[in-house]
Amino acid sequence: MAARPRTPGPVETATAIDHTVEGSGVLDVGGKRVFVPGVIGGEQVDFRRRRQRRNFDEGELVTIRMPSASRVAPRCAVFGRCGGCSLQHVDPAGQLALKERSLLESLRRIGGIVPERVLPAVTEAQWGYRRRARLAVRDVPGKGRVLVGFRERDKPYITDMQHCETLDPALAALLPALSTLVGGLSLRARIPQIELARGDEALAVVFRVLDPPTAADRGAIGEFARQHVLQAWLQPGAESTLAPLDPACPPADLAYGLPDFGLRLAFGPLDFVQVHAAMNRKLIAQALSLLAPGPDDRVLDLYCGIGNFSLPLARSAGEVLGMELAAASVARAAANAQLNGISNAHFVQLDLAGEQAAAAVAATGSSLVLLDPPRNGALELLPALGRLPARRLVYVSCHPGTLARDARILAAEHGFRLRAAGVLDMFPQTAHVESMALFERD
Repeated sequence: MAARPRTPGPVETATAIDHTVEGSGVLDVGGKRVFVPGVIGGEQVDFRRRRQRRNFDEGELVTIRMPSASRVAPRCAVFGRCGGCSLQHVDPAGQLALKERSLLESLRRIGGIVPERVLPAVTEAQWGYRRRARLAVRDVPGKGRVLVGFRERDKPYITDMQHCETLDPALAALLPALSTLVGGLSLRARIPQIELARGDEALAVVFRVLDPPTAADRGAIGEFARQHVLQAWLQPGAESTLAPLDPACPPADLAYGLPDFGLRLAFGPLDFVQVHAAMNRKLIAQALSLLAPGPDDRVLDLYCGIGNFSLPLARSAGEVLGMELAAASVARAAANAQLNGISNAHFVQLDLAGEQAAAAVAATGSSLVLLDPPRNGALELLPALGRLPARRLVYVSCHPGTLARDARILAAEHGFRLRAAGVLDMFPQTAHVESMALFERD
């Protein structure tokens, strides 16, 4: 049922009985739940109701009468308005507890399953960690300038922000300069988004352009790139249209290192990479520790991307086969294998949700499986995974609900036991829950 807007009601007082990973307190007022952003369980607050639904209402915080011991002062000046973060008011331990509870409750409620062991929550730097970001852009005549930033919470507007505490500092420092740059271009109203990416040694900025830039526009963007020592790219259409600002002088690939495995992975400014570099290294280390590949193992890496897991796996496995939908990522993974002198990792372009995928997966005969699917999970592949002789499977998930659904099927229909599961805080300060689960057959 759609929300029914209403004039803000009178101030009411209640104590939150719980809070959600999205950052809202849960109040029980007269037998009806009210969700109030910015409230932590146990806090007594004053609030107003702003929207009514059939089964719950939505409110806004007025005053905190009795704060939680987990409450901290938000570090960002636009927290509460910007949609990028939802948990800056909760201390790190409280955030981890919320995310772990979200995972375990999803497994129990949706999957009807409980892990035999809960893995210790894995954490890393809480601020300045994002090495990739997609920013919205809008020319706002009323403000006399172009806004560049994340969208506001539950609104289509762009947050008027000069800084971001979760962005890598080198990327965050570009926000005001990007606003000024775009404001001086002829197509200031025809750039809907900008993507930022950082490798270990270089930065890249991708301008999504709806009209061809003029020579003056190109000159201004080029000067911006020189001043800030970064790569400038233009994207007039789909990702396949991405091109350097100066096609005659394309920049070198971005890259990141995985020192524990002696690897260096190249990637393009629009390639998928985990946003938190330090957490990515811990993610890989934990996945390999749980999977425990040996020289006799044939490992199947599903949704392999540019080889983030495949190439570390190849250091200890007999053979690794990566499968991925995006042809560009498959080519990049193969190039990264060659770059690192790895000959026992091979990559196949395949639609893993398509009709041919199940047979191709089952035919691999893999003894170990690692999969890192998108938010909608790996439902179509589960029967094929059940036909493999795999003794162990590590599932990396960015959505507890789809992991729980898939865990139920793997356990109930395909003979796997959920040996362990836990969270890794890939996106501190946000509602994103990254997790990992280990399945084994007896």
